[in-house]
Amino acid sequence: MPPNQPKTAGEAAPTVDADFAIGSPRFPDDLAKVHRSDGALAAWRLAYRRLGNDAAAKVGGDYAVALTGDDGSVFLAVDRFAIRSLCYSVDGDRIRVAERADRLGSATKELDPQALFDYLYFHVVPSPRTVFRGVARLPPGHAARFQGGTLKVWRHWTPRFSEPAGADFASLKTEFLAHLEDAVRTRASGNVGCFLSGGTDSSTVAGMLGRVSGRAARTFSIGFDAQGYDEMEFSRIAARHFGTDHNEYYITPDDLVASIPQAAASYDQPFGNSSMVPAYYCALMARDKGVDHMFGGDGGDELFGGNTRYARQRIFGVYDGVPRVLRRGLFEPLLADNPLANRVPLVRKAASYVEQARVPMPDRMLSYNLLSRLGVAEVLTAPFLAAVDTAAPIAHQREVYSSTPAASLVNRMLAFDWRYTLGEIDLPKVVGATRLAGLPVSFPLLDDRLVDFSLGLPASYKVRGLKLRWFFKEALRGFLPDAIITKKKQGFGLPFGLWAASHSKLFALAEDSVMGLAGRGVLRQEFAKALLTVKLREHPGYYGEMIWISMMLEQWLRQHAPELRFA
Repeated sequence: MPPNQPKTAGEAAPTVDADFAIGSPRFPDDLAKVHRSDGALAAWRLAYRRLGNDAAAKVGGDYAVALTGDDGSVFLAVDRFAIRSLCYSVDGDRIRVAERADRLGSATKELDPQALFDYLYFHVVPSPRTVFRGVARLPPGHAARFQGGTLKVWRHWTPRFSEPAGADFASLKTEFLAHLEDAVRTRASGNVGCFLSGGTDSSTVAGMLGRVSGRAARTFSIGFDAQGYDEMEFSRIAARHFGTDHNEYYITPDDLVASIPQAAASYDQPFGNSSMVPAYYCALMARDKGVDHMFGGDGGDELFGGNTRYARQRIFGVYDGVPRVLRRGLFEPLLADNPLANRVPLVRKAASYVEQARVPMPDRMLSYNLLSRLGVAEVLTAPFLAAVDTAAPIAHQREVYSSTPAASLVNRMLAFDWRYTLGEIDLPKVVGATRLAGLPVSFPLLDDRLVDFSLGLPASYKVRGLKLRWFFKEALRGFLPDAIITKKKQGFGLPFGLWAASHSKLFALAEDSVMGLAGRGVLRQEFAKALLTVKLREHPGYYGEMIWISMMLEQWLRQHAPELRFA
């Protein structure tokens, strides 16, 4: 049952220059009554009239709002994770607003070269920048006020970790499960379907939906006929365990060829996370089965410490506890700065550890960046590089990392991922994929009560030794199958590189796209040719990612800015 083709880009976006409120905000006290009787926009107007700039800090849920106040000011806000997006453009004493950046930037189609570089670095364009000059996106957890030609932007929500020294597991487990059940119940209206990857997050949401609804949850999984990528068996384990109404679809290379151009064009700016295509096909399968609302499992890793880099960076963080005099006076001269250290295997490992550990955060995490590893000057042309600041992405990340007050390394990394992994990548991926399929989506694990609960957990409950998500897994032991608790995280990872190296039509699309980007003067011709003819064959998984982000950028440009060139 191959799914239908995607819908055209830009459908169902809010009207430019009109007050609007989207999403599912949660208002306190009597504002909730106004919301129920008169709608979200009326409740927001009353909240702004009463609270002014503090209005967004008092409202939970997922939302984006733009409204004109009684004094003629314009108030803008998005939720903690920017699940709902809001873009704006200021021209003198006038501000224009829209959910999508292309609704504001499509008139001039003037692109920002820095945003294109940011995309190649991050695989997305992080807020507040957008790909269009003069158009900004409100970052997660931010609000703005525009009055008299002046725009003020501020954070209305900053995560504050309490980091208690001790805790009672039993009482925390009871509280956590109550919040989790309520988060699913309050969203379980209509004919709901669940993404089910077979991981702990999606399995938890699906199982809890069955519990609160009293009937079999409808679950939807995507598979790949490629060794090392398919985890359908874990989805089936969860489906059997919870007795779900389970549905599966195996994506093929031909599906990618059919959907990539329109999928790329459907976003309001370049978007390079490859799992958006599997997520789209999964949502489309659900829609064709009569589902009218999807549940995403995103958030558990980032709230409760589930990514492998948390444990890895914790190992490097041990070095920070070594007295400075020993680090600078002994270990670094003897190991990291000593060329002879590389001649002895065990000493070489110690030297590598010290060399990485002495790099401060977040720079230490950034050493894994694909573009940086390939070499900016090797990948990109001189004319393109002359138009951008190659240090801007690192400066952006340093600013975000330093903006969250937290004592422990684990919590600082979590807050960092709340901005990037969730707010800029994973949530836009799922929202964009489901929008393309014609379905709304919500994320129970990002319920405000669960987020606030996670802020009060001891850091050792998130990463205990090298055990990831210790509390989350222990609290759900007996509810989730043991095989799901112990599995490694994977998700809807796409075997694009493997398929591109062996499927002629997919390779042809990739080649045409990559060479098209080289023809625009973005990629160096020599690099593009080597990437396609040599590097892809040598390491399809690794270099396939660079081909994917290049292809998605070129396909987006063909729809939105076909004349773009760098001399």
